[in-house]
Amino acid sequence: MQACESEGEREMARIKLMVPLALKQKQDSCFTNPNKCSLSARKRDLVCVTSGNSYLGSHIVKELQAHGYPVRVTIQNQVDFEDLRELIGDERINQLESIVVASVGDVEGLCDAFRGCHAIFHTSSFVDPHGVSGYSERMVPLEAEGVTNVIEACGRAAYEKRCVFTSSLLSSIWKGGNVERVVDESSWSDEGFCRENKLWLALGKTIAEKVAWRKSKEMKVELVTLCPGLIMAPSFPNAHKETSVPYLKGGQSMLQQGILATGDVKKVAEAHVYVYEAMDNGASGRYLCFERVVRKLEEAIELENGLHMHGLLSGRRQEVFPEGDEEIRSNLDNSKLAKLILQASRRSSCKQ
Repeated sequence: MQACESEGEREMARIKLMVPLALKQKQDSCFTNPNKCSLSARKRDLVCVTSGNSYLGSHIVKELQAHGYPVRVTIQNQVDFEDLRELIGDERINQLESIVVASVGDVEGLCDAFRGCHAIFHTSSFVDPHGVSGYSERMVPLEAEGVTNVIEACGRAAYEKRCVFTSSLLSSIWKGGNVERVVDESSWSDEGFCRENKLWLALGKTIAEKVAWRKSKEMKVELVTLCPGLIMAPSFPNAHKETSVPYLKGGQSMLQQGILATGDVKKVAEAHVYVYEAMDNGASGRYLCFERVVRKLEEAIELENGLHMHGLLSGRRQEVFPEGDEEIRSNLDNSKLAKLILQASRRSSCKQ
């Protein structure tokens, strides 16, 4: 495998560091001189977040900045800049080390973007901030191709070969049938079942994560994956509609089996940072990431109302809740991540 090399004009044509003119005129910023960032930022190593204009990606950017990291962001196209700006605001954009246009389909462009970075946070290979196109069967190979290229570029060009990959809880829960089993980091969704039931997001995330693990071994990249549940806006039941619709395909079955779990986007983003920092202390493998499991009819209705999709989950309430308001049993297990966060908070308190 050849190492990534910059080739003058090719590199300059590929990488576009975009500095909003108004911000540039206002003051020097981290776009042009990362050494002018805050003291806390200089104590941390540069990291890169792919698809920073996605809902979760933008929150990971915010959390990394809050922890003092200089952050580089990649976006797929120059037009994505306005989405990024809307999600994180001018002040946070002004604090970024740089914004790089780099398609996940372009390995060389990703190499250029990752050069000098100590970790890559890869949130998604397919981003549709406005939820126009949804997640269809054709997205599945794009997801796998994207993560393959990200891991390869990380192995070839990053200063330190570390990658934090956002998978999904959907990659662990779909087995078919109402099977009494614990769902933890050892669990994988059945690809055949996902295809048969057209659970495209689950299939895409399952295949992409498996590809990531294979490719990371080939490229000798230190990889950890987080598998979040349904991403929520800062408080239940305020779901993020654009990401919720494809996630909730098969939602009634998830609810009935006690595997419909949610996570506050801010806390999911924080978990990414905690896991990354814990890699220095041996954190490895997969981490299921969720806060709560929807177990009651009233919670399901609240979630539907927040999405303005009435009956999406509760339409077969007599079948899902045969005993009325009785809680649904759940076998989801996120104790691995809970233990890591507890240990991280203890280390943090000891340092203060």
